[in-house]
Amino acid sequence: MDLQLQDKKAIVTGGSRGMGKAIARQLAHEGCDVAIGARTEVPLRAAAAEIARETGRSIVPLVVDTLNAESIRGFVRDAADALGGVHILANCAARVGGTIPDNMDVISDEQIVKDFEEKFLGYYRCAREAAPYMKQAGWGRIINLSGGAGRTPGTAISTPARNISCVALTKSLANTLGPFGINVNAIYPGTTITEAVLVRNREQAKRQGKTLDVYLEELRQRSLIRHLVTAEDVAQVVVFLCSPLAISITGEAISVSGGANADMHY
Repeated sequence: MDLQLQDKKAIVTGGSRGMGKAIARQLAHEGCDVAIGARTEVPLRAAAAEIARETGRSIVPLVVDTLNAESIRGFVRDAADALGGVHILANCAARVGGTIPDNMDVISDEQIVKDFEEKFLGYYRCAREAAPYMKQAGWGRIINLSGGAGRTPGTAISTPARNISCVALTKSLANTLGPFGINVNAIYPGTTITEAVLVRNREQAKRQGKTLDVYLEELRQRSLIRHLVTAEDVAQVVVFLCSPLAISITGEAISVSGGANADMHY
């Protein structure tokens, strides 16, 4: 299927690893030129070079701190200058949820504020800066990477709240930008196989006296679809939502979790 993305201009935050990198790679495979942003320059440049070699597209690495409004403003401006415009924004930059304790006994006010500044406000600022370029083009797509804790919070405080806030932001932006030809959607990934998750899985396997392959196979057999969702699986869904073919989908929060969540949503 031709997703009609040839020569579109995309920017991806959190693009040096994990789901952001996978999304940038898949967009490039579909013919997009991509600016990727992250805080740390060395892995960012390595990711850009790798994706460029693999896809033959222009991949521009730009350092950005999504906790800083001026850094975001410069990042989007420099990306637009380098690419010749912006059609697509994938907001992926945020601390990975579930990596530190997040319940009411340990979470600090400062951590909650930082979480919201990084994810909700960071996503909003990126969208605010990118939207004028999309309006100028008369077409655009914004994808906000939320997180499964937004639907299954457990005892966490900050992670589910910031993820839910991103979905509310998504709907508001969709309502605001739709008349300009800009669709906005959110993705709810569940546990997803990324570089960081594999490190944690390897440590868990070692504690249980198992090889990583055996441990992953056990997880796979316990999953509903007998498949562990990967960053590449998430990227495929995101890239379809970026396509002109997805014109009818906007303001939605779509779970890409392999059926891990037993809840139904109407």
